[in-house]
Amino acid sequence: MKIPTEPIGSIPRPAYLTEAMKALSLGQVSEKEFSSLTERALRETVKEFEQTGSPVITDGEQSKPSFATYPIHGMKQLAADGVIIPFADGHTRQLPRLTAGPFKFQTYASSYFEKAKLLTQLPVKQAVISSSAISLLYPQGGIPNYSRDQFIRDLINESVYDIRRCLDRGAYNVQIDFTEARLAIKLDPSKQLLKSFIDLNNQVLDQFTDTDRKKIGIHTCPGGDHDSTHSADISYTELLPDLFDLHAGNFYLEYAGEKDKATTLKAIKEYAKPNQRIFIGVINVIDPRIETPEEVRDLILEAAETIPVDRLGTTDDCGFSPFADDSSTSRQTAFAKIRARIQGTALAEKKLVK
Repeated sequence: MKIPTEPIGSIPRPAYLTEAMKALSLGQVSEKEFSSLTERALRETVKEFEQTGSPVITDGEQSKPSFATYPIHGMKQLAADGVIIPFADGHTRQLPRLTAGPFKFQTYASSYFEKAKLLTQLPVKQAVISSSAISLLYPQGGIPNYSRDQFIRDLINESVYDIRRCLDRGAYNVQIDFTEARLAIKLDPSKQLLKSFIDLNNQVLDQFTDTDRKKIGIHTCPGGDHDSTHSADISYTELLPDLFDLHAGNFYLEYAGEKDKATTLKAIKEYAKPNQRIFIGVINVIDPRIETPEEVRDLILEAAETIPVDRLGTTDDCGFSPFADDSSTSRQTAFAKIRARIQGTALAEKKLVK
């Protein structure tokens, strides 16, 4: 397709897999049994992705505990009382707290990519978590014999390695999930926290060549968990001027669910760099209604009045199930929405590309 279209990442897990995850935590199924079920879910997800006509697919994050915590799953030096993230509907998510160093990923994202790639001939993209999100594990009070500076050095090295392994193994591209960006402004309106996050992520991105960075993207949204957000009340225009300072080639932006689209497009036009491709979200993942291809087309045509077509792409606003236990959206609905995005992008392409 002349207008590229890509998914963000997660697909709701089958009921048998979410039930098995609970059973595993209670010791009611073995690791071997659970692994067999995740492999089954992965095969089913890849097949359903292919049937949507998607030119690029993901593994649907079927075996990830969450988009944010896959690198630390199983780590021993963690306590449960970390940073709490409140959502608009009242529910919360809590990150763990690091208790000792040195810090090292327990799982690298390339392990998910490699399994998915064996099941398809289509290009597979891989999502990784941002360094800034993982940095929240380090406690404000510090850790004896393991300074924050030491932690940051270890974190940068691990994050670079996580991305590089995916690229070296043939990932179509790598998407860094930076969903805490707007939340950072909510927590610190002075934007010093946001700027520190961007600086940290750039220390990772600067380890790659210009050619590499063309295959590395940044995804941001106001969160999407149980059909609720954590920072949608923060204006996009507060974020975008700083967001485009990230040294990445692609940006995957929540857009369909944005109330003030005109102002958002104006900010994209003003602050995006000429070498940055903008993938606008044309599917609202927290709205249960399935968009029509014509609605998607019209959203793209509207955006194309501001964003040059040769720098325009389409995506979903967010993943459909970034946390493994989120079943607020059905798999059937998720794939129907993806199909609408693909068909709508094709309709827009007929209008825009000669």
